[in-house]
Amino acid sequence: MIAAMHIAQFLAEWDAIIAALPNPHLLQTAEWAQVKAILGWKPFYLVWSEENGKPVIHTNQIPKGARFLAAALILQRSLTLGGIGTGLSVLYAPKGPLLNWEDSNLRERVIADIEAFARKQRAIFIKIDPDVCLGTGDPSNTDSTLNPDGVIVEKSLQSTGWRSSKDQIQFRNTVLIDLTGSEDELLMRMKQKTRYNIRLASRKGIRVRTGTPADYPLLYRMYAETSLRDGFVIRDEKYYHQVWNAFTPPEQTIPAHPYTQSLIAEVDGEPVAGVFLFIFARKAWYLYGMSRDTHREKMPNYLLQWEAIRLARSHGCLVYDLWGAPEVFSDSDSMWGVYRFKEGLGGITTRYLGAWDYPVRPTLYTLYTTTLPRILAIMRHRGRAQVNSIAG
Repeated sequence: MIAAMHIAQFLAEWDAIIAALPNPHLLQTAEWAQVKAILGWKPFYLVWSEENGKPVIHTNQIPKGARFLAAALILQRSLTLGGIGTGLSVLYAPKGPLLNWEDSNLRERVIADIEAFARKQRAIFIKIDPDVCLGTGDPSNTDSTLNPDGVIVEKSLQSTGWRSSKDQIQFRNTVLIDLTGSEDELLMRMKQKTRYNIRLASRKGIRVRTGTPADYPLLYRMYAETSLRDGFVIRDEKYYHQVWNAFTPPEQTIPAHPYTQSLIAEVDGEPVAGVFLFIFARKAWYLYGMSRDTHREKMPNYLLQWEAIRLARSHGCLVYDLWGAPEVFSDSDSMWGVYRFKEGLGGITTRYLGAWDYPVRPTLYTLYTTTLPRILAIMRHRGRAQVNSIAG
């Protein structure tokens, strides 16, 4: 168990294990679990090793010298009623579990073990949203592709009682930039207008510098301003400081250690835009971006993203995940403008499986999924009022 070993050693070993699995993800790291633990989520670490040619599950344990086949960070939120515990909970494996999803035997074993784990925890349901690719490109275009292996996984989940979730916590779709090749090749993959705006930003005096923790309050204020302008809700400042500090680069290089780096675009020393780049297992993620209304005509976000691409390459990343594409590929989608910007950077639109729920208690699950949207609407209203007071 975790208590029987040094916690820092366990977390480092966990990150190393998942970094070696197919499609390792930032949201499955020990650092992400520790951030969520502050918010009341209890982390469980499930890992499957090969013993006698078969996968064996271990909970909060890491067997020595084993060959690891799969892993899943599962977060548990206990439910209360009037401040009193109910003994019920909900479970979520953000961007997990991690495994070779094309291996049907392994997939069936891992899913069955996760279902059993959820029943043991008396959960109402468990949610998963692994990066299983269903296809690439806008499905309405002729150049889009379908991934047969992803479709098989989708049908397999449907046949075993899983339901496509109405509550998609993470983006179902995203844009991925292949970072291999020279800088000239990466620029040529971009749309002509994007390349023009990168050069324009440089000519207009935009300069990009590396941020430090001392810049976090400034970056949050810009993020609050961005959320009000673009109509999305963010959390309070303390939460983002916890995330950013949890992923601060280590003093010594640890190969599997996930970390973040901020970049800030300025005009004559005045900050006008920023991004947070998260790096793990040779992949980069653009989780947070912020900008001000001032100097937008100088296209700071274009140069900022180009410098983020260059930074990711310098850290050995092979892929840059721009974190989000429309749910519906139409200009009626609220993300359409941002998506067109991301698409111009030369990435490939990737459609994933999305979130799926396994209802352990179907009646309670139905009640939970019909009541939760109303609660979230109230939280969004309160969150917007709080952000207004910060940005205003």
